[in-house]
Amino acid sequence: MELHNFFLMLAVLLLAARFLSELAARIGVPSVIGELAAGLLLGPSLLGWVSPDQTMKLLAEIGIILLLFEVGMDTDIFRLAKAGSKPFVVAAVGFVLPLLLGYAASHYLFGLSQLASLFIGGTLTATSIGITVRVLSDLGRRSSDEAQIVIGAAVLDDILGVLALAFLYQFAVSGEVTLIAIGQVGLYIVLFMLLAPLAAKLMAQVIDHFDQRSQSPGLLLTMVLALIMLFSYLAHVVGAPEIMGGFAAGIAMGQRFRITLAQRLHLPLVRRFNRLFAESPELSHRLEQQMRPLIHTFTPLFFVMVGVSLNLRQVDWSAPFIWQLSAALVFIAVAGKWLAGFCIRENRLRQSAIGLSMIPRGEVGLIFAQLGFANGILNAELYAAMLIVIALTTILPPFALKWFYARWGHRPELARAAAGEENG
Repeated sequence: MELHNFFLMLAVLLLAARFLSELAARIGVPSVIGELAAGLLLGPSLLGWVSPDQTMKLLAEIGIILLLFEVGMDTDIFRLAKAGSKPFVVAAVGFVLPLLLGYAASHYLFGLSQLASLFIGGTLTATSIGITVRVLSDLGRRSSDEAQIVIGAAVLDDILGVLALAFLYQFAVSGEVTLIAIGQVGLYIVLFMLLAPLAAKLMAQVIDHFDQRSQSPGLLLTMVLALIMLFSYLAHVVGAPEIMGGFAAGIAMGQRFRITLAQRLHLPLVRRFNRLFAESPELSHRLEQQMRPLIHTFTPLFFVMVGVSLNLRQVDWSAPFIWQLSAALVFIAVAGKWLAGFCIRENRLRQSAIGLSMIPRGEVGLIFAQLGFANGILNAELYAAMLIVIALTTILPPFALKWFYARWGHRPELARAAAGEENG
């Protein structure tokens, strides 16, 4: 694409995303729906003005990484730890149930091949943490107790999704899979998520030290952006999704994490850094002021590109097979994630909120479907059916969550969570 055409396309995408998200908010719909609609309108599904260009995909990736950085900053990792095994249970059930049911329905009910059925089941395991968090933010629920469980479960879902994708890709290419290779990837990801926030915390102290003494503006923003990109690269190196790097950096830059860690962790290296680089308590506040405009500029591009990537013209709407398969898979995709919320000990309202929040598939489901289609495992009909499933499970949950909180959000079981109080 020529440079001037890229600038025009970027301007159109930003304006359409802002206009339709504002329109959606004014009519009482989560603004993320407006951004997805902008992608469907401008993309190959309707007007065809914008195609999933590689440069736009890179900008969209920056947007989701920055969004996950913001999520990390707002995530109280110690409060998340108090949830105990709940995020693990929700993630495990929400991963295994759709995988097994999707595979069984595809292979035994519709007679599809084993490999195609595995790819379809893998597609149904995904949870789009970006879409889920954005909807909870639009509804003012990001700090609720159920949101903390959902965020933890969605992060674990991403890790499980990477392992499943590695398994399926290796199986598709070689016809066999090595458990040692899958175990190595899993170990690298776990170690990264454990060690990255600690390393980023030390780097944050160094950045804060030099920012307070800097004679030129913008040092804090530049250094933190470099830190986010570095950790995204390192996440890719160990086999994790790049967005995990942004999330880990955000956790480390959050004020609650840094203060609590300084109080609880008494390693000599940490104590030395604490003495050498005295931390400013206003670091998180300054960083939030400087980062949020950038996040709000890039993040809509991600959701617009999700809509652009859904080419609804590829669907043969007259084929009964597509509708039958799509209906079965939509039911499995919704039920598998929704039931996961009822596998933990919580009141019924919070269980429902958690289950509904885990449903959106979005970009993660698209990665599975596009990989299967690109390698000839999914034919055009199967790919079209998966696009329908991904579209419905991306677009409908925000409406369901909005209705749920409008009807039940005032109840004490959820109101205490929204206020950040402890569970009763």
